[in-house]
Amino acid sequence: MKVADKWKDYKIIATGDGMKLERWGDVVLLRPDPQVIWRPSRDLYACKDISAVYRRSAKGGGGWEYRRPIPDEWTVSYGDLNFIVKPMGFKHTGLFPEQAANWDSMRALIEGRSAENPGSPVKVLNLFAYTGGASVACAKSGAQVTHVDAAKGMVERAGRNARLSGIESGIRYIIDDCFKFVKKEIRRGNRYDAVIMDPPSYGRGPNGEMWKIEDDIFDFVTTCAQVLCENPLFFLINSYTTGLQPTVIKNILTLALKDFKAETSSYELGLPTDEGICLPCGASGLATFG
Repeated sequence: MKVADKWKDYKIIATGDGMKLERWGDVVLLRPDPQVIWRPSRDLYACKDISAVYRRSAKGGGGWEYRRPIPDEWTVSYGDLNFIVKPMGFKHTGLFPEQAANWDSMRALIEGRSAENPGSPVKVLNLFAYTGGASVACAKSGAQVTHVDAAKGMVERAGRNARLSGIESGIRYIIDDCFKFVKKEIRRGNRYDAVIMDPPSYGRGPNGEMWKIEDDIFDFVTTCAQVLCENPLFFLINSYTTGLQPTVIKNILTLALKDFKAETSSYELGLPTDEGICLPCGASGLATFG
């Protein structure tokens, strides 16, 4: 497991009964987490510092119950990176803090390649890129990032996160279906040193196209391999809500990248809690190239 344990502006205070109590900067939130199937050591709802609780509806979905006024959005920092936090529908905040472990790994790879080849920026393609955590991290280490997501609002948030982190250039923002964009890049002959993807479990395209990860992920990774340059750096797959086991992700990378000399690894991602345990937060697979 890779544990994102370097945060100063975020921490998990306590967990139990399907909920996690967490601090984002000065704001304390209580929200659901499907991995938390154990009993709490104390009454999480009784915490006097809670600003908002996400309550699920019996009819599906849910909403935030505010116990005290908080800003519509605020900023947290991870080292030299800054991100907007905003409580949204379906319990999300616009940031997945466990991904900091991957940010650190990718930045080290990018900075190593840049030291070997100064003046030749690493080109990164970030697919299903959401609010740009990985895009900002890679660009901060000097990469040229193409950030692709179908949701205009999330792409706009990514741009704001980049500017908050002092990045005024180095990221190209694309609002498009990821599969369609990759096929267009293949036809155009555009190539990348690295590919990142965080695909959803299910999705629908603007024309009713259906995405189901267990049916489509292998073919998609195989297609994305065609945009890698002759001497690629890495290929990263994240799986948060899909339930894919780390070894499944590793096998996909190994088979889809068989024409490259890739060294593949896979692992759980986790966050430490003040209870002395580690909360699992999905899985990743990483292929690096010689």
